[in-house]
Amino acid sequence: MIKSRFLTLGFSVVAATCLGTASLAQQADQISAAQMAGSHMKSVVITPHSKLNGQAHARQGIPNIDSLPNFDGHFFAPGFDINGNPNSHWYFNTVGNPPHMHGTTTLDAPVIPVSIDLRDENGNPRIINGHPLFSDATQFVQPTLNSPVFSNATYTSSEVPTQFSDAIQRAEYFGKAKADWHTLLGPSAKAPRVMTLTQSAPPANPNYFFALNPDGTCCAFVLVDQSVFNNALFQIIVDAINAGDITTKSLSSFLFPDAYLFSFAGQNFECCVVGFHTYIFDPSNPKDELRWVLNYSSYVTSGIFGPDFADVTALSHEITEIYNDPFVATDGVHDVTPWWLSPNGDCGDVLETGDVIVGLPHETIPITTNGVTYHPQNEALLQWFEFQSPSGALGGAYSYPDTTILTSPSTLQKPFCQ
Repeated sequence: MIKSRFLTLGFSVVAATCLGTASLAQQADQISAAQMAGSHMKSVVITPHSKLNGQAHARQGIPNIDSLPNFDGHFFAPGFDINGNPNSHWYFNTVGNPPHMHGTTTLDAPVIPVSIDLRDENGNPRIINGHPLFSDATQFVQPTLNSPVFSNATYTSSEVPTQFSDAIQRAEYFGKAKADWHTLLGPSAKAPRVMTLTQSAPPANPNYFFALNPDGTCCAFVLVDQSVFNNALFQIIVDAINAGDITTKSLSSFLFPDAYLFSFAGQNFECCVVGFHTYIFDPSNPKDELRWVLNYSSYVTSGIFGPDFADVTALSHEITEIYNDPFVATDGVHDVTPWWLSPNGDCGDVLETGDVIVGLPHETIPITTNGVTYHPQNEALLQWFEFQSPSGALGGAYSYPDTTILTSPSTLQKPFCQ
């Protein structure tokens, strides 16, 4: 079973344009970067089904699960639950060990590259311009490992160079954290896997679209039907579990090459999800429920989202959100917050630190590691969701590493910001 939250970007194009015609492309399901011109970004939160188990505050984390180490906290702020009932006591859950503890917690962090093999409606390989429609993810593994997500850089929140998500956590808990408190990722590249996608037969909506590189090779990017993708990804995840590549103690990343997800809502074409974080769970274990925490993220090279939404933007977004919301608020208690309204127009009631920043000016921050400049995403801090004023974070910040993105906390909202 899967519980998920999504990072979604919007294309300002109509369905007919994205579907393509013979006059626009050589193939009915072929599109071009030019057809995506004028795209804009937004974040849409897909609320997972909740398991309302009534769990309250547990200092050492959510009980009766076998998963990543985690700890709990709580805060008081006026707000409303999803039914409009007033509430002032809120609980959150965070990956790692509590900030008052000394030492470093290192999480197993496998990176599984997933290439995409596009087939025709009969399951046959497709060849265009003499090249197979095969989008290779393995070329992005080393750049990802070299990025600030997994490699050290210098931040104001740490006396020593550290990783991106750890730096954000240290800024968030700066007043409480011991100097040597860190939550780090121990990355390892795992066996490559392949997602084979068979095209649907007309008149059904296509299972995928593709855009070729300027030299005619595959692929500048691939758009995949979200439900088709989820079903295929689930099997890949199960295979990785059975192979021992990921465990319940892993924070796993399934890395895709410019693979973005779309869906049809009636006649409306909605695009594009570029990443999500989720967990797979098995409640049949007699002692503790097994939970495998993971993310799907696209390594972005296409440039269609603008020059600054690139490389590990999606991955940094998803992993930092996992740190702050590892179990996607599925118990209806942890990481549910007062309703908030972001400056980008998004409205929510979950501790999704990246969604608040999506689409704002200077959404990403350039950080150079291993001689390459990457573009991880700035993140909202816990204090923004707590309506805390002044903020107890590093320097009174509400966002980090760029503290100028959010300069004041969210304000009290009614359900769905009505």
